Amino acid sequence: MKILAVGDSYMPPRYFQQAFASVEADHKVEYFQVEDKPFAPTSPSELRIKEYQGVPSELRGHMAGVEALVVQGAPVTDEVLEAGSQLRIVGCARGGPVNIDVEAVNARGLPLVNTPGKNAQAVADQTLAFLIMLARGLPRAQRFLEEGHQLKDNWEGAKFIGSDLRRHTLGLVGFGLIGHQVARRALPFGMNIVAYDPYMDIDPADGVRQVESLDELLSESDFVSLHARVTKDNVNMFDTATFAKMKPGSYFVNTARENLVDEDALDAALESGHLGGAALDIVRQSTEGGRHRLLRHRNVVMTPHVGGATHETLLQGAEMIADELHRFAAGKPLCYLVNREALGL
Repeated sequence: MKILAVGDSYMPPRYFQQAFASVEADHKVEYFQVEDKPFAPTSPSELRIKEYQGVPSELRGHMAGVEALVVQGAPVTDEVLEAGSQLRIVGCARGGPVNIDVEAVNARGLPLVNTPGKNAQAVADQTLAFLIMLARGLPRAQRFLEEGHQLKDNWEGAKFIGSDLRRHTLGLVGFGLIGHQVARRALPFGMNIVAYDPYMDIDPADGVRQVESLDELLSESDFVSLHARVTKDNVNMFDTATFAKMKPGSYFVNTARENLVDEDALDAALESGHLGGAALDIVRQSTEGGRHRLLRHRNVVMTPHVGGATHETLLQGAEMIADELHRFAAGKPLCYLVNREALGL
């Protein structure tokens, strides 16, 4: 089987090369990296994709004889698929294959696999880091030093006394792959953990108590960490009313999606002092540019959507695709098939 593995500036081909060592033993693999150059979509297929790098014509030139196309962020449109007359499977090494025209893939009856949960470990690590930073008041302490201040003596340091995580309650909104990994990390810190997820039955053996409503979780939690998927029904699920139900002085963490949070409401909850602080890995894009308004609060820490940005995450995504290619070549069922329903499976 001829395999084309396409890297980009975020995930260069070296990650595929490292993960595909066993694949190369039985198959021919070609690697290349798309260029980061502007591309103005015009066709219906091009307009259906987003969050991509490169241009379809660049991939088209490599598609002769390709039976398995693997990408991370390269654009896969009907133009690319038409050039792959021998194509049998498409793989996308990310959680959501938004850079792939799934409609065009389905029209050709091709299986499409992705890598759900590849970033769960990394995002869970960052969530724990956020919890510690908020509990210890590190955003405020860091700004104290950035502004050129120094402590005169140990007694003055009393202004920065924080808290341990132990004996505090962590509320997880969503208990999927990431929420589960956060719980596993938080338990050894001595935290009590409750979780709200209407789509799951949580095993008590996980050390987590499942609550029946979001309101119940909010009323009990000293830290609320958001790990839900975005749906049409939960946009701005954390709004003025939701933040008001959180315990006074509690902390809010979002490493999920920006659309789950009404930032005006979060800003107001921080301004009033109702919240003790917030840690955010993702926020809504501003057309104004410059420093994000929430950073004016001294108890806010923010990162630019880097929760899953680790070498290990990228390698794991490539390894998951490699495993799927082995299963496909052996005629075995695929584990991460995106378009199962479209293929009638």
